[in-house]
Amino acid sequence: MDRPLRTGKIEIHLIWFDSMGAKSSSILIETPDLKLLVDPGVAALQPGYPLPAEKKEELKQKAMRRIIGAARIADELFISHYHYDHHTLPEAAPTIYRNKRLWVKDPNQWLNLSQWQRARRFLNQLYHMVGGDPERLHHPPPRIRFSDPLDHLCEAKKRNFGNYQPRRQELLNKGRRWWQRVSKVWQESLWVGEFSYGGVEVRFADGRKIQRGRTKIRFTPPLFHGIEYDRLGWVIGLVVEYGRRKILYSSDLQGPQIEDYAQWIIKENPDLIILDGPATYLFGFMMNRINLRRAIENFLRIIKETKANPIIYDHHNLRDPRYRERLKEVYEEANRSGKRVITAAEWLNP
Repeated sequence: MDRPLRTGKIEIHLIWFDSMGAKSSSILIETPDLKLLVDPGVAALQPGYPLPAEKKEELKQKAMRRIIGAARIADELFISHYHYDHHTLPEAAPTIYRNKRLWVKDPNQWLNLSQWQRARRFLNQLYHMVGGDPERLHHPPPRIRFSDPLDHLCEAKKRNFGNYQPRRQELLNKGRRWWQRVSKVWQESLWVGEFSYGGVEVRFADGRKIQRGRTKIRFTPPLFHGIEYDRLGWVIGLVVEYGRRKILYSSDLQGPQIEDYAQWIIKENPDLIILDGPATYLFGFMMNRINLRRAIENFLRIIKETKANPIIYDHHNLRDPRYRERLKEVYEEANRSGKRVITAAEWLNP
């Protein structure tokens, strides 16, 4: 938090990112009206990363201390999804959440089964922490029908990938069947409600717009955590405006790999972007050449078609020691365009 990014009267403090040695993408956004802590969570780097296990744990603990320190001065918190590098369980660090208003990913819809369970664990612990009975949070689901999320991805749907197209269609059909199974859980299981109790207020962020003084905050609708029908589920992005200045936090779009999400960022045209890169450390395993190519092409468009400078490009991409080699086109375009595409560690240690 020693060297914040600034645009106008908006400051972004980079609390912790993967480039600093532990999985996280936590920031503190400060305007004259509020201090918003984003994604207060951290996890150790994966076993295959070339760093001793004891060093990974040491850096994870250092990150947690930074997050707890940022929480002390924050007015409100935002949790974009329920992976442990984006939120911390209340039992592990209750001081993060005491006397705070939380904007969290809706725990009842547009999340996979793992995050469905993690969301309930998180909210139950939070309610219990302030003296409430978690059973009171649960209620029968409303009658609701969900539309196919692919219907809203017009740019991605019209892409033709040549020889890969039949395989792509096969994967989309398989993904649609997965989504249909997951959505039945949303429709048939008990839901968890928002609450205000014991000094803690919880509101669901998905698609919401709020204002604090002259500060405007917009949370996106649910976005895929990667590609179409990604089994990792959905995340919520964030846009904060003050006056004529704007910042955008993508959360875990992993690229973005989906063309419509790149178009959203370009249309927003923010002054500063905090962007998650593709998980190149999974190349050949969970990421194929086509989707890596999509991520690169989409980011090239963002560099060329937005005014954002600098762009913090960090998180999944930094788990790969060869990330600069695999993403070299990105850095070449940044140099040509006079843009700084850098990691959090590079910004904090110029």
